[in-house]
Amino acid sequence: MANYRLGDVIDDHCIKCRRMTNHSIVSLVDGEAAKVRCRTCYHDHDYRKGEAPPSKKELKKQSAAASAEASAPESPEQV
Repeated sequence: MANYRLGDVIDDHCIKCRRMTNHSIVSLVDGEAAKVRCRTCYHDHDYRKGEAPPSKKELKKQSAAASAEASAPESPEQV
């Protein structure tokens, strides 16, 4: 666990820029970055630990798979 301070620069995925950029820490919770500000576009967002959010295409595939599982008939139990 790193010792972060307000204003420290860390890398994170910016949802507005849609890429990894430098961010300044704006808010800390229990010594971990909670909110960050992009140093390119100045957009504030939650710290994502460098993980990009899933695309709309990926979310659509997941929801389609989940609905297909729910509507699939259950196999009879073998005794």
